[in-house]
Amino acid sequence: MCASLQSDSLVSRESYVPVGDAELYYREIGEGQPIIILHGGPDFDHTYLLPNLDRLSDSFRLIYYDQRGRGKSARDVQPEDVSIVSDVEDLERVRKYFQLETVALLGHSWGALLALEYAIRHPTRLSHLIIMNTAPVSHEENLLLRKSRREKTPADIEELKARASEAKYQEGDPDTVADYYRVHFRATVREPKHLEQVIRSLRSSFTKEGILKARAIEKRLYNETWFLSDYDLAPKLKGLDIPTLVIHGDYDFVPVECAVHVAQAMSRARFVLLKDTGHFSYIESPDEGRKEIDKSLLKST
Repeated sequence: MCASLQSDSLVSRESYVPVGDAELYYREIGEGQPIIILHGGPDFDHTYLLPNLDRLSDSFRLIYYDQRGRGKSARDVQPEDVSIVSDVEDLERVRKYFQLETVALLGHSWGALLALEYAIRHPTRLSHLIIMNTAPVSHEENLLLRKSRREKTPADIEELKARASEAKYQEGDPDTVADYYRVHFRATVREPKHLEQVIRSLRSSFTKEGILKARAIEKRLYNETWFLSDYDLAPKLKGLDIPTLVIHGDYDFVPVECAVHVAQAMSRARFVLLKDTGHFSYIESPDEGRKEIDKSLLKST
């Protein structure tokens, strides 16, 4: 069943993609060149990207979906059903479901890592890649992130530890988890109003059951990627011939070196550093980011 939702002057369409014994919720909006959008986390769902990323729908056909076991794609899914391989396979199923011979991928944060994992396995199915505020793509870069993570004050660090140890946080209480992320992300978002927008978007889809399931999935995905000492996507990116835009913020708590390494590894990548911008560039620098996306995707049309 497909439903339509009205968002200001834009009409979105939502339904589910069957993937074996599970279903992936999707939300589609706009017309034009298709872009599949991959959310981050990996324990989040697509809702934190809204409504800001919908601005692209005046020129592009946007296809958001919740990755297996997260958001509205959690029904009948157990954490052990999810792996980095299954996430890549699900993305390929989404492409086939929409009958797209080739497609552009936009991945934010962890979604950028998933986009690159897909590109390595299915390079001929991609017309373009947009790597937005990438997560680290290797074990070593994850260590670099942990060592250089920007926490504004020692008090922030202590507050994060204290919140993570609270029973309500461990039980997945939505408000407590939202408060934790408010502290976590204020180190990478300059404007308080932007931080509150991020937290409101995240909180809108939080449920206790969903949080706990997504946490278990996140742990599995970390064990298959960042926590493996030899995990490193960069060498595998060198043979890819895909037009790629790598966008990063100079205030992002993911070190800029991580994004630069991705761009340097790919022969057709263009790197853009946005000034006074943190980890949520689509909120913090929407006009600058949009300009670069249009330049990458529309220049040949």
